[in-house]
Amino acid sequence: MNSIKRRQRGAPVTMHSVGPQVHPSSQAQDEDYNLRETDPQLGERWPNARRGWMSGGERFSSTHDLVEQMFYLYVRVVKAKDLPPSILTSSCDPYVEVKLGNYKGRTKHIEKKTNPEWNQVYAFSKDRIQSSILEVIVKDKDMVGRDDYIGRVAFDLNEVPTRVPPDSPLAPQWYRLEDRRGEGRVRGDIMLAVWMGTQADEAFSEAWHSDAATVYGEGVFNVRSKVYVSPKLWYLRVNVIEAQDVIPSDRNRLPEVFVKAQMGSQVLRTKICPTRTTTPLWNEDLVFVAAEPFEEMLTITVEDRVHPSKDEVLGKITLPLTLFEKRLDHRPVHSRWFNLEKFGFGMMEADRRNELKFSSRIHLRICLEGGYHVLDESTMYSSDQRPTARQLWKQPVGILEVGILGAQGLLPMKMRDGRGSTDAYCVAKYGQKWVRTRTILDTFSPKWNEQYTWEVYDPCTVITLGVFDNCHLGGGEKATSGTASRDSRIGKVRIRLSTLEAHRIYTHSYPLLVLHPHGVKKMGDLQLAVRFTSLSLANMVYIYGQPLLPKMHYLRPFTINQVESLRYQAMNIVAVRLGRAEPPLRKEVVEYMLDVDSHMWSMRRSKANFFRIMSLFSGIITMGQWFSQVCHWKNPITSILVHILFLILIFYPELILPTLFLYMFLIGLWNYRFRPRHPPHMDTKLSWAEAVHPDELDEEFDTFPTSRSHDVVRMRYDRLRSVAGRIQTVVGDIATQGERFQSLLSWRDTRATSLFVVFSFCSAVVLYAAPPRVVAMVIGLYYLRHPKFRSKLPSVPSNFFKRLPARTDSML
Repeated sequence: MNSIKRRQRGAPVTMHSVGPQVHPSSQAQDEDYNLRETDPQLGERWPNARRGWMSGGERFSSTHDLVEQMFYLYVRVVKAKDLPPSILTSSCDPYVEVKLGNYKGRTKHIEKKTNPEWNQVYAFSKDRIQSSILEVIVKDKDMVGRDDYIGRVAFDLNEVPTRVPPDSPLAPQWYRLEDRRGEGRVRGDIMLAVWMGTQADEAFSEAWHSDAATVYGEGVFNVRSKVYVSPKLWYLRVNVIEAQDVIPSDRNRLPEVFVKAQMGSQVLRTKICPTRTTTPLWNEDLVFVAAEPFEEMLTITVEDRVHPSKDEVLGKITLPLTLFEKRLDHRPVHSRWFNLEKFGFGMMEADRRNELKFSSRIHLRICLEGGYHVLDESTMYSSDQRPTARQLWKQPVGILEVGILGAQGLLPMKMRDGRGSTDAYCVAKYGQKWVRTRTILDTFSPKWNEQYTWEVYDPCTVITLGVFDNCHLGGGEKATSGTASRDSRIGKVRIRLSTLEAHRIYTHSYPLLVLHPHGVKKMGDLQLAVRFTSLSLANMVYIYGQPLLPKMHYLRPFTINQVESLRYQAMNIVAVRLGRAEPPLRKEVVEYMLDVDSHMWSMRRSKANFFRIMSLFSGIITMGQWFSQVCHWKNPITSILVHILFLILIFYPELILPTLFLYMFLIGLWNYRFRPRHPPHMDTKLSWAEAVHPDELDEEFDTFPTSRSHDVVRMRYDRLRSVAGRIQTVVGDIATQGERFQSLLSWRDTRATSLFVVFSFCSAVVLYAAPPRVVAMVIGLYYLRHPKFRSKLPSVPSNFFKRLPARTDSML
């Protein structure tokens, strides 16, 4: 009973509503956005399997040790035999009701069968059990009146055994049916298995849960937990080399030929051949994303640009992807000639014979690239970097275990019966494996307590977890606009594995922060337990010296535009394939997890990135200010110490590099005391989400192309022009400084170049004759000289450099 008492001391599960938290101003509101460490009771003790599940005997088990143990009463209804037929219909349409207190589960009815089979599992949460008697009732479905009662079996919960994995499943047994009062036997037997278990039981994922008793229709499948696997993606490279005998319909003109390739919704074109000819040459690569199993066909068409707005198809061929070779490296693939079907010809038998004798041909080199990693997520938050071909995979370097404990303080996402409601589930994505927890209905503090495991091949990757509101509980729901309803976003959490210490369990409550058109809002907290286990320290160290992506990305790299286009196509393919699973992982969920809109323009994000750059230079600026203070003797003791250190390094130059690395070593040791103890989380200040202007948020949430009025678009365009004008000025200043360096020896200003050439010759003579230590000492002491020997006017080299010409005079 200790485990039960520990739960009672936890936070109660209550339904409440939290208002939007936009633009926090107080310190208390700022703390709501912070990561909080929690102390859940992980890996609680199991009840003793040899005693009743309501007794106090316990034994320890390490199964699912990153979640709190949740106890369930499982009932497996297998089948029945020798059921009596109805007196009126002389047949039996049996079904089973599993009743425990106020909860009731029901199997489907099987028509006209006295020996039916169901093989369904029911799970009743121990925390919600209000009765000590379990009833399994067999009834006969009546299409007109009341269903006929056949018999029942009753169980005392104190007598129910406990099954502890990895024990074998409990064998079902035959039970004789009793009458309504349990006083006499009736005809018929039912095969059942009743046991007490936890969420670690194999039957947990497939069971009907009493928590979801109000769900009906297709919604029953949409509330279950599920593990998904992303489709295996390949890059399909189509090298269009040349074509022969391309004859246009108008034989009096030479064609302007290009090739169009299409696979599914992906369409790519080559450039128009620069010379008008019937034997055009391109030698261009077209790259597509293909997914196993290969369902789409590759269609190649040769077209003639008859008019700027009209293209004429000259030939066409459709090829299955299974025809092409799979290669693992950059070795060349054999090219092939393919005969083209003449578009619009070959309808008559005589034309078909002529087409076989004389046909246009196209020369192609096509292969499926197995040496690349197909990017289907943002490169900043990549969770997998392995190549497509499994033969190229290396051994895993670690194991990632995540316990999805629950959420606290979720906001109401929809209205039900006149009050706010949330039906939350969690999705986690790492590598090719996606997991989806079961949906907990109508609560703002759901408890999932589900644990999942991934193999880690690279620690410099990110796991993404998102929380969503299930809007598909009854099947066929429609949104207010008349379109199909979409699961709503509640929030997202990212954890970079390289920030986790090995073999340590992190138990934290992560704030779920979402940016809305009215500002940043905290939607609740997600409670996780995370553990990263390193399998080999040597392999882990080796990984840090390897390229981030497979070698083909460096031997034959794609352009930036190709990478973005292919990533978008891969995202669409993954969303479509996962949306076809049962239950489906819907498109809006997949797109949110994969950051499909991360490339869209955002003034807020641009500001955040600008200040990130400024923070990088802040260290250099601080060092420059410190050196300026040393040169101006603001602190005489520091200036004297710097002089002494400088002279030591001048006379012993072999100490420069050792001193530098020793300094970094000591800084690293000193900073170890202040190392981050928690994983990073969403930072509203870094994201520039707290002080963002409402119009900038409205612009960020605008559609593409825009759906706003002309006046709003004009105002935003003018604002963008002003920002771009400042950027233009900064870029111009940088270009000016670079051009002044070039003009030192370009003789654009003959006097300036003459002075610099003479100075260079004199410097070469002096540096050749004088020892390098003396030169370095003189230059260093000159820059460190006392303010009494300084002038407030700019130095001679600075004056000379600013007088050099640049190409700004030549710009319009």
